[in-house]
Amino acid sequence: MGSGYHAQLCAILRAHGCTLIRQAKGSHEVWYSPITKAPITMAVTVNNRHTANAILKQAGIEKQF
Repeated sequence: MGSGYHAQLCAILRAHGCTLIRQAKGSHEVWYSPITKAPITMAVTVNNRHTANAILKQAGIEKQF
């Protein structure tokens, strides 16, 4: 698995009803957010809190880092 914020992001996304759709190109995953009704592409190697918060924003979730 990845490092940095990946595990925390997965837990937060799941807690808000998001689901992992599939593995994407390279070290990326595609998640679906029921809040925004849109897919989110996330790198497994998220090591920056600003990037982690941007992913949450795309999912319609308030920043947590």
